[in-house]
Amino acid sequence: QVQLVESGGGLVQPGGSLRLSCAASGFSFSTYAMRWYRQPPGKERELVAFIASTGGSTNYADSVKGRFTISRDDAKNTVYLQMNSLKPEDTAVYYCNGFTISTRGVRYNYWGQGTQVTVSS
Repeated sequence: QVQLVESGGGLVQPGGSLRLSCAASGFSFSTYAMRWYRQPPGKERELVAFIASTGGSTNYADSVKGRFTISRDDAKNTVYLQMNSLKPEDTAVYYCNGFTISTRGVRYNYWGQGTQVTVSS
C-alpha cells in the first residue's frame, strides 16, 4: 500500500529550527514530484514547498522563501523540509504529498497523515 509517513514535528521556540522527514513507500518515489503543504488552525491548506522528481527544481511559498528548504533522497525514498527561523505563523499541521502524471495522463496524488508543528514561546 502507498504510505507517506511524516516525522520531525513538535514544539519549537520562535527563531528555532526543525527538519521534517517524509518516508515514502508503495509507489515509484523517484518519478514523483514531492510537496509539503501546511494547514494552520482554521485556515485552508497551503502549498509550502515543491521539488521536482529530478530534484533539479524547487519552489517555495513567499511566506517561507529563504527560511525553508525542501530536498529529497531517492535512495531513501524520503523528502525533507528544513525549517529555519521559525515564526509563530508557521504553526500548522504539515503534510507530505507526492504527485505525478502518468504517460497516459492519469494524475496521482498521495498524502501523509500530517505532523504538527507548533512555534511558540
